Amino acid sequence: MTTSGIVAEGVRRSFGQVHAVRDVTFQAPEGAVTGLVGPNGSGKTTLLLMLASLLAPDAGTIRIADVDPIAEPAAARALLGWMPDSLGAWPSLTARETIVMTGRLSGLTKATAGERAAVLLGTVGLEDLADAPAKVLSRGQKQRLGLARALVHDPKVLLLDEPASGLDPQARIDLRVLLRRLAAEGRTVLISSHILSELEEVVDDAVFLLRGETVRADRVAQAANRARTWRIRLADRDATAAALPVAQALDLDVATLPIDRRDLLVSFATDADAARGLAALIGGGLPVAEFSAATGLLEHTFLDLEGGAR
Repeated sequence: MTTSGIVAEGVRRSFGQVHAVRDVTFQAPEGAVTGLVGPNGSGKTTLLLMLASLLAPDAGTIRIADVDPIAEPAAARALLGWMPDSLGAWPSLTARETIVMTGRLSGLTKATAGERAAVLLGTVGLEDLADAPAKVLSRGQKQRLGLARALVHDPKVLLLDEPASGLDPQARIDLRVLLRRLAAEGRTVLISSHILSELEEVVDDAVFLLRGETVRADRVAQAANRARTWRIRLADRDATAAALPVAQALDLDVATLPIDRRDLLVSFATDADAARGLAALIGGGLPVAEFSAATGLLEHTFLDLEGGAR
């Protein structure tokens, strides 16, 4: 796998006294989905705008498939599919017209733009709303239209800001499948999202931003490797009744086991310790109905990093 998809080094951007992006360095390789993770105000959208050639950095360098988006914005935009957090298109145009117009602005002929619109409306599940004006679409439908618009010129690099916002569960599954297919075709996909459970299902790697800076790889690894909480539920009794036998099987003080509705919460230092804990429960003859991490690895890492920054 190459790393020529997106490369940013020492990128900075301020707005007066507000330092939105202080120091960002990362790579998002071809053929992979990379997540961009950070709290509100961490600089994610400002960074995406710079990557999309819509905002110039104050310092640092950016390359989109080896093209400098500041020095050669037209060349970079030919490679880029940009999906902002909100559609920001022409509300009176239909979904089909929106895609066709975007295609024409990207240099496609009228016929090719029309063909791409037909294909993409099917891809994002908007065939039945192809001729409805964009202004009547729901939030989730507008997100799907925004994704189709970003794909119209068959870009090599995709920049997606909150693409799952407003999508129903089936549409989120469809989005994950589509993004994995696009990456498998060799494209670079960079996706920013607050829905970390969804992000975990689709990304190959993640870049963490805090206060406008990328978090060092060693700090991310440290956060990811901290003890994690797991949920345990037995099939034949409620959490209160399950507490004592679970504590005995795991050699724990029953008074230290928190209960969250129907589940017991147990902290394990490593995944290997969790696996040994599960083996002990089963070996003790307990009917384990659920044994799962209380948070995904991305969310666990993010919460550790954010907590450490305060």
